[in-house]
Amino acid sequence: MKKSYYFIALFIGLSFTSCKKTANYAATSQTDTNGYTYETVENDPTGLRLYTLENGLKVYLSQNQDEPTIQTYIPVRAGSNYDPKESTGLAHYLEHMVFKGTDDIATTDWEGEEKLIAEISDLYEQHKAESDPAKKEALYREIDKTSHEASKLAIANEYDKMVSLLGASGTNAYTWFEQTVYTNKIPANGLDKWLHLENERFSKLVLRLFHTELEAVYEEFNRGQDNDFRKSYAAMLDGLFPTHPYGQQSTIGTSEHLKNPSMVHINDYFNKYYVPNNMAIVLVGDLEFDATIQKIDATFGQMKYQEVEHPILPVETPMSGEIVKKYLDRVVKVFL
Repeated sequence: MKKSYYFIALFIGLSFTSCKKTANYAATSQTDTNGYTYETVENDPTGLRLYTLENGLKVYLSQNQDEPTIQTYIPVRAGSNYDPKESTGLAHYLEHMVFKGTDDIATTDWEGEEKLIAEISDLYEQHKAESDPAKKEALYREIDKTSHEASKLAIANEYDKMVSLLGASGTNAYTWFEQTVYTNKIPANGLDKWLHLENERFSKLVLRLFHTELEAVYEEFNRGQDNDFRKSYAAMLDGLFPTHPYGQQSTIGTSEHLKNPSMVHINDYFNKYYVPNNMAIVLVGDLEFDATIQKIDATFGQMKYQEVEHPILPVETPMSGEIVKKYLDRVVKVFL
């Protein structure tokens, strides 16, 4: 069976440990030439090695030498189910912000920009708490003004330019209920530069150009309001999960929450979940196992382990009959 990028990508959503319980797919531990321990699964056509670094980071490596490229995935075990109830859409919006650079990337004056970003964050907190429409509007104008000043110190799309110069393609990310995943396809000889760049952007979050990116996210929300499939899908989930976030929190969030964001909540979310023992790196392509894991350990392996407390989600009561949900003039039926 020929190995493929798609096949190995499925390991992101599968439980490797469950393979240990299956007789035909027993997992065994081995040690490479540099002393790193890894696991393999018997009869695995992809030849995957699963390493676990000292900081808890899972690293999935598989060789495919059909072309001199490496498909990369960086999944984080945190999606919209992890959003605070008062800040839905947060995980998805954070995904956008991870592309905006760091204190070393995409700024002409970090010291000055950092002060302005802090001011913008404080203004958003005031805006979120304010109930008087006139005062809320005045705060929004101040946010707009300060954001304009901060934008003068930012270098727009710097990350995209850097990965493009590296030769990457398919640069993207997606957020869903349980996970957020970042993707790139890079030249095999660009691995060192890619690791340095990705380690930099996952080490510190900078909410740069927050104000304008919010407009892009809200446009995504607006497009969903005109999509019949999304509306019927949301109605179905609402019927199936009357208390669980699957049915009660959409990944894109609510209009009210998108209009009243909290930069504090987003920073807290990043600091809580974007830690190595809650992340993985998946590389498939023209790579050498022993050299690659050393390079990952020298970069992502330096991130600090941090205990992660995952949210305790409600357990739904079993359905006992037909559930009917309406949206506009249409009806969605959920059957037992």
